[in-house]
Amino acid sequence: MSLRLGDIAPDFTQDSTEGRLSFYDWAGDSWVVLFSHPKDYTPVCTTELGLVAKLKPEFEKRGVKVIGLSVDPADSHAGWAKDIEETQGQKLNFPLIADADRKVADLYGMIHPNANDTLTVRSVFVIDPNRKVRLTLTYPAATGRNFDELLRVIDSLQMTDKHKVATPGNWKQGDDVIIVPSVTNEQAKDLFPGGWTEHKPYLRTTKQPA
Repeated sequence: MSLRLGDIAPDFTQDSTEGRLSFYDWAGDSWVVLFSHPKDYTPVCTTELGLVAKLKPEFEKRGVKVIGLSVDPADSHAGWAKDIEETQGQKLNFPLIADADRKVADLYGMIHPNANDTLTVRSVFVIDPNRKVRLTLTYPAATGRNFDELLRVIDSLQMTDKHKVATPGNWKQGDDVIIVPSVTNEQAKDLFPGGWTEHKPYLRTTKQPA
């Protein structure tokens, strides 16, 4: 199967570096970033796992749990974790799923036959507390993922869930946002008492809501 935006992320139980893990129970009411790796001891993924471990406090500020996946067994993950700490200067501080039977990879559509018929692609899923898939990304093997961009997208998702706004291209925290077209100007007076700039009737920008 291939997960699409708005689909419910499947539950699973699988081994991990932190023991047997039931995904829904582990996730609780948090947002989740699930990101996959083709196998252990791959160079690009080694840097990514170290980076996410360093960024874990930033994810936690946003109520987000992070979890990785690789198709090798848990004992292999344990050895790889030592290499990650040695080379990246950061201990692995989140679970790494041991998907040796490809169960999770199949559930989430992580195997792309035209890329490789056995190895998972380097996918990213952002999942909200209602288990809905809110973002999917798939990266080529040679390109490291941008986790600052994931934090930016999560900031946008969480804000736009609460307010009737959207975020423009290259938006970052503190920038102006867009009032969604479904909000009339009369409604906007109540929702955005600080006012807005109307560039076009369909394009109105305002300060980022608090």
